[in-house]
Amino acid sequence: MSRAVITGGAGFLGSHLCERLLREGHEVVCVDNLLTGNRDNVAHLLGRPDFEFVKHDVTTPFEVPGQVAYVLHFASPASPIDYLELPIQTLKVGSLGTHNALGLARTKGARFLLASTSEVYGDPKEHPQKESYWGNVNPVGPRGVYDEAKRFAEAMAMAYHRYHGLGVRIVRIFNTYGPRMRLRDGRVVPAFIQQALRGEPLTVFGQGTQTRSFCYVDDLVEGIYRLLLSDVALPVNIGNPHEMTILDFAETIRRIVQGQERKGREGGEESPAGGRSPIVFRPLPEDDPHTRQPDITLARTLLGWEPRVALEEGIERTIGFFQRALAAAPAALG
Repeated sequence: MSRAVITGGAGFLGSHLCERLLREGHEVVCVDNLLTGNRDNVAHLLGRPDFEFVKHDVTTPFEVPGQVAYVLHFASPASPIDYLELPIQTLKVGSLGTHNALGLARTKGARFLLASTSEVYGDPKEHPQKESYWGNVNPVGPRGVYDEAKRFAEAMAMAYHRYHGLGVRIVRIFNTYGPRMRLRDGRVVPAFIQQALRGEPLTVFGQGTQTRSFCYVDDLVEGIYRLLLSDVALPVNIGNPHEMTILDFAETIRRIVQGQERKGREGGEESPAGGRSPIVFRPLPEDDPHTRQPDITLARTLLGWEPRVALEEGIERTIGFFQRALAAAPAALG
């Protein structure tokens, strides 16, 4: 049985990865300081003999006793609200945290996987974005703390690969959604779902013509796991190439909630008020990317991967999670 260390393992993506590696027969050490993660995301795993939770800030050095086969570095604020409120912490976890995680992998002779992001492309002038594209990033803008932290992390990972011969994998993650996202974390999926479930206006920035591509978390985790086991050292995009405007996405959320309202009324159940939510427009935030669509040719050809979960199916699952979470503990989703 091999052993994996996942930094940021109590976060949205990290907790799903913990589950996947456990399911594949690996022991898992989840390291998280709970700055943006949540212990509840892994509460169902606590007490298992093959799972260990360690509360620690990976920007300071850390040790993991025993053998380690894989180190997956997913620790980082990942939403605009988080990295705008925590700019120094975001830069530190991308630099010092990456350095410490790489050091652990080197010491243990482990394979290292870095969670990078489509944000390394900035506001892209290439469309769709291939891994060979170097990006269009404003290093001194408000989003630069996240963009440049991830770009630095990629550079450091490749330096360890070239200088120390460390086995490195880099996944560039595009917009991902699903259960365990924080309802009010600032990203468009939980923002629209929160507003719809509460019957509030859906806030669209700009004219809503900017585009995004949404990948369900189960599909993303499948791609990451295939990359982890592959021999691909250079970055690989993992995301859904189906592109849509933010305005179209807002209308999709509203339509799905309307459908749930109808089903609820027919079943005599209390239902959300989101079908009545109007769409309102606000000024576009600084440096907000106008387009975002992955070219997944490498993932298809090298990993045999592509997304399987349709948008409406994934959104329905995600809405269901937020409905249950709100009903159980509304205050916990702040």
